[in-house]
Amino acid sequence: MTDLDVDFLHATRTSYDAIADAYAEEFPDGLGRRHLDRALVSGFVDLVKAREGGEPVADVGCGPGHVTRRLAGLGVPVFGVDVSPRMVALASRAHPHLRFHVGSMTALDLPDRSLAGLLALYSLIHVPDREVPTTVREFHRVLAPGGYLLLAFQTGHGEEVHITERFGHSVSLRYCFREPEAVADRLAATGLEVQARVVLEPDEGTRRPRAFLLARKPSP
Repeated sequence: MTDLDVDFLHATRTSYDAIADAYAEEFPDGLGRRHLDRALVSGFVDLVKAREGGEPVADVGCGPGHVTRRLAGLGVPVFGVDVSPRMVALASRAHPHLRFHVGSMTALDLPDRSLAGLLALYSLIHVPDREVPTTVREFHRVLAPGGYLLLAFQTGHGEEVHITERFGHSVSLRYCFREPEAVADRLAATGLEVQARVVLEPDEGTRRPRAFLLARKPSP
């Protein structure tokens, strides 16, 4: 049995395969008019570019590749990873100059210490609590010493929501909403140094605050 056959990953993959085309049309720019989100991503890029080493950045949970394209435009070598083959196909078609592949953040098909940075925007919400420690260990494993991690997620008090319809398609998507401090504590327990915690209040069309956590893997 492969990693992608685990129940929650299979449900997430097949659900996003079903809604990929509608999702890409609904969200033509992954950060849209969220100016503060874009500023935080740009700051992450500046930090990655300032370190020596030349390793690439992984956009994990890249969807149709809009943010991957933005990172490339900001001057970093970057590739995208997504659990949905349909999302990866759309990203590859829309951005043929960039690299995308199918994969799971719980078991990244990447060598140890191979990334200058890892970005995961609004994708950790689909990972159940029991899998978060494994996922964070993977982030730590693939980051090079001195590499940076940027996470973004909708916040909550530990509640979990399951939806069965989106964009007119039957889906089975789990949303896990966590306190920023709980995620920051997990990063620290794994050996990552949390350097910034930002909570943005809900904007138009959203109901939950959004948290950004920036962490760094210590150099030896």
